[in-house]
Amino acid sequence: MAYILGVDCGTSGTKTVLFKEDGTVVSSVTVEYPMYQPKNGYAEQDPKDWSDAMLTTIKAVLDESGVKGDEVAGIGISGQMHGLVMLDKDNNVLRRSIIWCDQRTAAEVDEMNEKLGREKLISITANPALTGWTAAKILWVRNNEPEIYEKCRHILLPKDYLRFILTGEYATEVSDASGMQLLDIANRCWSKEVCKDLDIDMSMLAKVYESCEVTGRVTKKIADMTGLKEGTIVVGGGGDNAAAAIGTGVCEDGKAFTTIGTSGVVFAHTSQMSTDKLGRVHTCCAAVPGSWHVMGVTQGAGLSLKWFRDNFCHSEMETAKYMGVDEYYLMDKQAETVPVGANRLLYLPYLMGERTPHLDPDARGVFFGLSAMHTKKDMLRAVMEGVSYSLRDCVEVFRQMDINVSDMMACGGGGSSPLWRSMLADLYGCQVKTASSKEGPALGVALLAAVGAGIYSSVPEACKAVVKTDKIQQPDAQRSEEYEKFYQLYTEIYPALKAQFAKLAAL
Repeated sequence: MAYILGVDCGTSGTKTVLFKEDGTVVSSVTVEYPMYQPKNGYAEQDPKDWSDAMLTTIKAVLDESGVKGDEVAGIGISGQMHGLVMLDKDNNVLRRSIIWCDQRTAAEVDEMNEKLGREKLISITANPALTGWTAAKILWVRNNEPEIYEKCRHILLPKDYLRFILTGEYATEVSDASGMQLLDIANRCWSKEVCKDLDIDMSMLAKVYESCEVTGRVTKKIADMTGLKEGTIVVGGGGDNAAAAIGTGVCEDGKAFTTIGTSGVVFAHTSQMSTDKLGRVHTCCAAVPGSWHVMGVTQGAGLSLKWFRDNFCHSEMETAKYMGVDEYYLMDKQAETVPVGANRLLYLPYLMGERTPHLDPDARGVFFGLSAMHTKKDMLRAVMEGVSYSLRDCVEVFRQMDINVSDMMACGGGGSSPLWRSMLADLYGCQVKTASSKEGPALGVALLAAVGAGIYSSVPEACKAVVKTDKIQQPDAQRSEEYEKFYQLYTEIYPALKAQFAKLAAL
């Protein structure tokens, strides 16, 4: 039995998981690190923190498990997307990485739209210019730190910097590169046209691979530091959501997953590239060769429930401590006692503005229909339903793009709630499942490494062999019919308030 390593470079920390080739977890170690916010709206991290965390955790899982370096067949790397790492001619990091949640680039987004035009940008990169994505960050450094830009010779994404540390290779892969806004998404290569119009030297960009292809091999220096064997293969890996898709078996048409974390993500696989001309959802290359994925994002998913808990559920939090259970479990039990529709109370979960489908930073949260009869339990149920309606909005955009969603996995903290899964199943009109493994991105890139090492012949084969279903929630026809009435009303509330949201923001 061979072993495979999955390294997941997140925002709060880097986790390395050692798996058997059948997906069994042997050892898992995480090292955390800080995020720097030198100004309002800025978000940066030190790439050295990532590389130190990766090397520490690789050595730790090998030491802890007793597995020898020559038993590891391959390594896959997953990572936070969109971050900008700049190296000089001697491979020194020139500045801290500007990461995915940084919002400093509004002027550079305008510059991209001016130089390329919104429609042309969407036609090539499948997405509108976005403040959090990498191209705008490159322009920001050029515009604001020209002395650093002059020294730059290599541009890498966070996980690809870790690859460079392991192998000495400047390489990326299609799923993460899709989030740079420089990739021709249809042809899975850098866009000469976009780079020319933005005056970005293509020689600074890494070589693009498919996610399961071998991109390099572990150097002697790294082998000596970690206990790995020199020459161990490192495959392309994937951006965090693309990697999570493989880790949950979303690798064929019809398959999708919903994540309810702080934000909510609905992600669907497609073998035919499809772009939303309105830019409401992201289209990127999938970690499966020759395939794509579409992704809708709602800003205030789990955040809405956390906000409600922190402000209105102190008694539940105290009781949960006394009982030794999770407070969200008690909140679930309370919401279950309220009927579908929360006694005619609707909630818009726009606490942080909204992306899919409205693309409106001025949108705000709303309780609609609140009356003297409503209790805290009704409001709690309305919050969970409102988040579910917002995720259904994402699925509706997919359907307009002729993307089939018939097999849904649920992940993230919200995915562990039976009540939330039942809401999603009823609103999507399809079964909602959970995976038996909770390792998501780390398992996904480990499976890509297993394909690169020849243990499995394809990514779908690896997923079928390893990814197992835990729980299955079937939709209920009667509840679905009831939810549909409230969902249709929900879709009418935002358009009626859009102008007022803008006026509120201007006050």
